[in-house]
Amino acid sequence: MGVSDSDEAGAARPRYVAIITDGNGRWAEQRGLTVTDGHRAGAENVKARLRDAVDLGVEELTIYAFSTENWSRSLEEVKALVTMFAEYIDRETPELHEEGVRLRFIGRREAPVPREIVRRMEWAEALTAGNDRITFFIPFNYGGRAEIVDAARSFSGTTEEEFRRHLYAPDMHDPELVIRTSGEQRLSNYLLWQTAYSEFVSRPELWPDFDRDAFEAALAEYATRQRRFGGRVA
Repeated sequence: MGVSDSDEAGAARPRYVAIITDGNGRWAEQRGLTVTDGHRAGAENVKARLRDAVDLGVEELTIYAFSTENWSRSLEEVKALVTMFAEYIDRETPELHEEGVRLRFIGRREAPVPREIVRRMEWAEALTAGNDRITFFIPFNYGGRAEIVDAARSFSGTTEEEFRRHLYAPDMHDPELVIRTSGEQRLSNYLLWQTAYSEFVSRPELWPDFDRDAFEAALAEYATRQRRFGGRVA
């Protein structure tokens, strides 16, 4: 199943896409596996969908990795997630670099984030800084409200454009499309500033089951939308 650059009504394919990856735990439970197994399956799916995004003409992909609220989960799950995140950076960064992927991590980098994680993120960003095939934004220890609060601390201007310069990634474009898996329909404190006028698509698949067909279906649904940005369509 393919998605053209524009549908019959002329709606463009989104260039800037954000995904809320929901359902790893439920996916594992349905299979009698551990939550960690579910997160590992989800992490493998991230790599596959990133490559699909390149094929489908997406220029910026943002996928939620770990929120500021996730620290409240069980110590065992948090430890597994942080360890997995470090392994993912070490293992995947060289290959993604070869494929022309630019990595950008957004979120708070102070404690409780381990210093070795911060060093890994800085290394991956420096290595891939010159790549331009796609920019892959990874929110880690990220919260939309926290980002706005942090930006407000250093803001002394008067315009929205000036405020944007104080966000974690001022170079990030506002997502044209936000996809959430597992049938849920909420933002979960995700990119609150940037998604003011994003189109939202909820998909029924649990994240490890969200395949290329599901991705293309979400892009096709976006292509049917008329974006008004607060105005009216004549």
